[in-house]
Amino acid sequence: MPQTSRPLPSPDSHGRAETPMAFVRAIASAYTQRGLDPWPTLSAAQIAPKQFQQTASRITALQMEWLSATAMRELDDEALGWFRRRLPWGSYGMLVRASLTAPTLGVALSRWCRHHNLLTDDIRLNLSTSEGLAHIELHETHDLQDLREFCTVSVLRNALGVACWLTDSRIPLSATALHFAPPPHAERYGVLFDGPCQFKAPHSRLSFDAGYLQLPLRRDEAALQSMLQRALLLTVRPYRRDRLLVEKVRQTLAEHPEHSRNADDLAAWLNLSPRTLHRQLKEEGASLQQLKDSVRREMAADLLLRTQRPIKQIAAEVGFQNEKSFMRAFKGWTGRTPEEFRLAKPT
Repeated sequence: MPQTSRPLPSPDSHGRAETPMAFVRAIASAYTQRGLDPWPTLSAAQIAPKQFQQTASRITALQMEWLSATAMRELDDEALGWFRRRLPWGSYGMLVRASLTAPTLGVALSRWCRHHNLLTDDIRLNLSTSEGLAHIELHETHDLQDLREFCTVSVLRNALGVACWLTDSRIPLSATALHFAPPPHAERYGVLFDGPCQFKAPHSRLSFDAGYLQLPLRRDEAALQSMLQRALLLTVRPYRRDRLLVEKVRQTLAEHPEHSRNADDLAAWLNLSPRTLHRQLKEEGASLQQLKDSVRREMAADLLLRTQRPIKQIAAEVGFQNEKSFMRAFKGWTGRTPEEFRLAKPT
């Protein structure tokens, strides 16, 4: 019988807590804008009310990734309330797909910016070059108010993550300029963006060596389909050549469940010993059970929100032996029953 504990470990046991609580509050405000209660989702991400109120508090990348993905599905808005109209689930994946056939990174980023401008007119993105540097620029055309910081950071980090992923290269930043005053957590920007960071700039932009624009793309449609299973990694974590064991395990669990019934089968599929599998996952701050729960949870959430399939059928598809055990596990993961989760989808 699958475990029903929440799949997220405590912040102390999985990586460093680096993400400012201000970004969590911005996500919570997107819920309240829609008349929805954010606390079941925040609680499932192991964010306590007291922690939520502390300005200096932070969460881990894993918590932020899970929280953002869940909120995007529940709100059906990949922009998380930044813009006057929603960006439905799949919008950012569509942008990457439209850039995938470009001959070079420069062409791909130009397409990405141009197509993003078709999705919303609240911000304008463009790619420029000067003095040997390339610049991904963000111009605010509608007052984003309290969401300015979260939107700017998220969009720019996503653009950089896409560029790194398309070329399978870690692209170092030469400078970051941001069109807002230093926030109370300004010291955390050394984690969010490498290189010098300037606040109160005329407009926001990322700058890097223009030579990267000539790199060929190294991804295809199959790689895109795999990446889209956890596209938020491009935004919430620095690019690390997506070959970590955690990602390989997640992909195997999602695509080859027949090889993941137990640790021995999974280790054999990955050409590892079970001991090595557990040890390397621990070194990367994860456990096999956590990853199993995470993959099941994400698959279940997607099926509940995107289809009208019966709960019993969804339970079987995500690997549960019966509907009752699935409902108990899902309630443990999200704080809601599958029916409540499905009904909470905004109209």
